[in-house]
Amino acid sequence: MSIAPGVRLGAYEVLRLIGAGGMGEVYQARDTRLDRLVAIKVLSEKVASDDGRRQRFEREARAVAALNHPHICSLHDVGEHGYVDYLVMEYVEGQTLADRVVRGALPIADVWRYATELADALDHAHRRGLVHRDLKPSNVMLTGMGAKLLDFGLSKLQSSPDLIAMSTIAPGDAPLTAPGAVLGCAKRSATSGNTTFLIRPSGRFRRRTLSTISAGSRLTTT
Repeated sequence: MSIAPGVRLGAYEVLRLIGAGGMGEVYQARDTRLDRLVAIKVLSEKVASDDGRRQRFEREARAVAALNHPHICSLHDVGEHGYVDYLVMEYVEGQTLADRVVRGALPIADVWRYATELADALDHAHRRGLVHRDLKPSNVMLTGMGAKLLDFGLSKLQSSPDLIAMSTIAPGDAPLTAPGAVLGCAKRSATSGNTTFLIRPSGRFRRRTLSTISAGSRLTTT
């Protein structure tokens, strides 16, 4: 589903396509009411046509909208225009951690700063019963004001905050959540420029890139 520049989705005028993924496409747009730039995620047809998935996504979107943290990308609005379902998010200018490490290692001071900011952002979400479940360098934006955690599109709203610590641990694995594992690897990749790690699912080692690490995987860096 592609939307041409100039098309209006409610009060939002689409300006350009800035990304695409499994959940849909992301566009830069202008909020005509407040005269500000926003990012609009248009849900894919697969998600939008499944009533159960769409309703669940909307419930979790409302939970994300309740998050208020300087290092989490804000969700402003949820809307529907014709057959198009969309989310309106804060427009964040900068570069992703994935793009940055391609150019080499970050200064150690920046690594500690970003790691602290992301850990604080995850703690804020977890205390409100929300697990991100897709933490990776391409979902971390580096800006002049620090790191921003993006894309809660795969997040899971827990019925009880007490369940958060166990929600991403596979049976028999060490007590390390996927967010914790990937945050550690993200920090190492930022210091070394290396984005390849050894993953041990079910006792077997495989070489994987940081963007493909899944929940419950055991990690050994090389």
